[in-house]
Amino acid sequence: MSGSGVAPASNGVSPADAARRRLVETSERGTAPADSAGRAAEDAGAPAPEVCPGPGGPTCTGRGRDGVPLRVTLALGVLTVVMGSTVLALGSPSRDPFLAPGDTANGSYTATRADGDQAAAAVLAGPYKERPGPPVAARHSGVMAAPLSASRPLLAAPSAPSPAIGALFSPDDDGNPAHHCTASVVQSPAGDLIVTAAHCVHDDGFRTRLVFAPGLHDGIAPYGLWVPTRIHVDPRWIRDRDPDHDVAFLRMRRAGRAGGRIADLTGAERIRFDTPAGRPAQLTGYPEDRDTPVSCRHTADAQGAAQLRFICPGFPNGTSGGPMLTDVNPATGTGALIGVIGGRDEGGDDLVSYSSRFGKDVAALYRRATAEPGPRPPQPGSRADASGVRPPAEPRS
Repeated sequence: MSGSGVAPASNGVSPADAARRRLVETSERGTAPADSAGRAAEDAGAPAPEVCPGPGGPTCTGRGRDGVPLRVTLALGVLTVVMGSTVLALGSPSRDPFLAPGDTANGSYTATRADGDQAAAAVLAGPYKERPGPPVAARHSGVMAAPLSASRPLLAAPSAPSPAIGALFSPDDDGNPAHHCTASVVQSPAGDLIVTAAHCVHDDGFRTRLVFAPGLHDGIAPYGLWVPTRIHVDPRWIRDRDPDHDVAFLRMRRAGRAGGRIADLTGAERIRFDTPAGRPAQLTGYPEDRDTPVSCRHTADAQGAAQLRFICPGFPNGTSGGPMLTDVNPATGTGALIGVIGGRDEGGDDLVSYSSRFGKDVAALYRRATAEPGPRPPQPGSRADASGVRPPAEPRS
């Protein structure tokens, strides 16, 4: 829900604190009770009745996931008495130091190496460490994907980490590296692409400090920390936060080192466009207060022509951008990606999650994101370094 629960900045807040507070505020979900009809429909496993107006109507009172826009931030300036009159001066808002305009016409941003490495160092300065995980090649097998049965009870529950799915961080310099969204590795010619929700990476500007930790569990990043080289979103998201275009593709590199491709270490989800609604699917995301994911199995139903609806409670803050998969291979944990948590109400509410449909517009965005040359794969006879162990950076005082 746009702008719910946002308080104005107080006097005396430093720019760094203001930036950190803004990130927290734009990652909050506002709570609203579900009506009895919605609960009854959910309990019966049927689609919930429409409780929000369609696009263009009044704002829905559901729960928006990470990235609820903070439209206006005004700081109270100086209160002065002039000629017996009280004059209220409003100071200009502090600019978030970790946002950049990028190329708004094309919807892209080229990240700097310094920003990426500093962001990864901020994550390692906290409670997170890199330790090598099992090679993904050992997880491959000839087991075919089995039909997905609905979760019983119909509730998101803790699940085993999947190497291709991980937490997305946006750290600042105050020692608070909490992850705010979820992303997943997706197949691409260069083997360096991840997908998440657009509102996870662009909120009145591109987030310049993003870190992806695939397979994250218990404070351990088993496949290293990865940072973007380039971010792609639909320009219509930048222009008016169109919920039908709440998808982003990011080209990634290993933080602090050259070479290597993320898909070679983690495996990747297949991407599928124009998938009919009503298929069994699995939804996965990392809650912001946990280092292990939650998952639920149900059906991905149509919510109008441009959205998918997934009824299952238990996807809180931090799960935005999480993959919606069909045809999941139980041996590898990978499947066919048909959506990510986002879209309507920037992700949904307590009972239902949404996704922008992966149709021709998302296909065009994917083609644009994969059109550029990527990193070279490891040469024959060499082995990709999966350890990723680097000395942790010292936290700033």
